[in-house]
Order: sequence, then structure tokens, then C-alpha cells
Amino acid sequence: MEPINPLSEEQVTAFLRANPKFFERHAELLVDMYLPSTHGVGTVSLAERQQLAQRDKIRVLEAKMAEFLRYGEENDAISDKVHRLSLGLLAAQNFDILVQLLVHTLQEDFQVPHVGLRLWATPQNEAINTHPVFAPVDAELTSWTDGLVTPYCGSRPGLELDSWFGEHAAPTSFALIALRTDKVFGLLAMASEDEKRFYPEMGMLYLKRIGELVSASLLRYIDN
Repeated sequence: MEPINPLSEEQVTAFLRANPKFFERHAELLVDMYLPSTHGVGTVSLAERQQLAQRDKIRVLEAKMAEFLRYGEENDAISDKVHRLSLGLLAAQNFDILVQLLVHTLQEDFQVPHVGLRLWATPQNEAINTHPVFAPVDAELTSWTDGLVTPYCGSRPGLELDSWFGEHAAPTSFALIALRTDKVFGLLAMASEDEKRFYPEMGMLYLKRIGELVSASLLRYIDN
């Protein structure tokens, strides 16, 4: 009698894939099957192994759900802050109050250490012409801002921004938002010493909204 060659793992795997109901017909075989525990201690039956695997999947799903809920709560909180900012900008009675409210809200509500604003449009009222936000800016900055389609987030972009935040400020990450209608008329800058505060991969949605709100609120004070 010729010896029977044992089946290879590949053949057994192929057979089980081709016969998915094999263990339904031979359920008694599952009782004698033991596998290493997923937690690295001893062995467990196939049924127990499946239960452990299912529990692990449930824990992963629960962790993801908790993460989604946390992100949702964070987004709700940011949305509320943006809404309060918009209400404040609408209620501002004059230009000085508007600028002060903008800077204060970004620093206090959004926890942004440094906020700067520059406008190169012509003010409608000569009385605000000497306001610091109308301080001259160089052509390199205005040209760079003209090409800013979306907010810039990341390290210093090579622009002269030191004078915007005070002599003792030493920010390493920046969020720069072009202010525009049909054309760009200014730049809103936020900065932090935390190099991870503003980074290229971060979400831009709320930064865009802030830029739109600030742009719209400034239109009543400038000729654009």
C-alpha cells in the first residue's frame, strides 16, 4: 500500500475556502481545536478565540466612537466661538472697537498668543488712517498675500512679521489668512511659540470662515 502524502497547508486552506460550510457539517471538530490566546497567555478553544477577537473589535470600535464624539464636541465648541465672534463683529460700534474685539476674541476664546492685522486698502474715514493696522507693508508681503488662495498654516513663511506681535514675541508657527472681496486688501495673522499649534495638515474650515467674517466686517470702513 502506497503511503498517503499529507496535505499541505495551502491545500487545506483551499479546501476550507471552497467548502465554507464544512464546519457546520462537522461542528464536533471545533471542540478539539485550540489556538494561542490573543493576549499571549496559554491556549483557548476556537470558540473562545473568536469571542476574544470579537471583544477586541468591539473595544476598537468603542475607542473610535469615543474619538468621533470628542472631535464632534471640539467642533461644536469651535463653531460656538466663531458664532460669538461674528456677533461681536456685527455689534462693534466703531473701527477701534472692532479691531480690539477681534484681537481679544482670538487671544482669549481661541487661545491664540499673538494676533496681527494689516490693511492696505484706503480707509473711508481719515480719522482711522493713523491706526496701526494701516501701517505700511512691503510689496513682497502684499504680493505673497495676493497668491494666498487658502489660509497658510506652518512655520514662518519668510515674510517680515516680527513687528506685528511685539518685540518680545518669538512665534514659530503661523496661520495667515488673506482678507479679500474681489481683491485682497489685508492679512490677518495668528502665531504661537508652539511649533505644533499651526501646521499644514490641519483643518482649514474655521480659519476660512474667520477670514470671511473679518473681511465682511471691515468693508464698511474701507474703500476696496
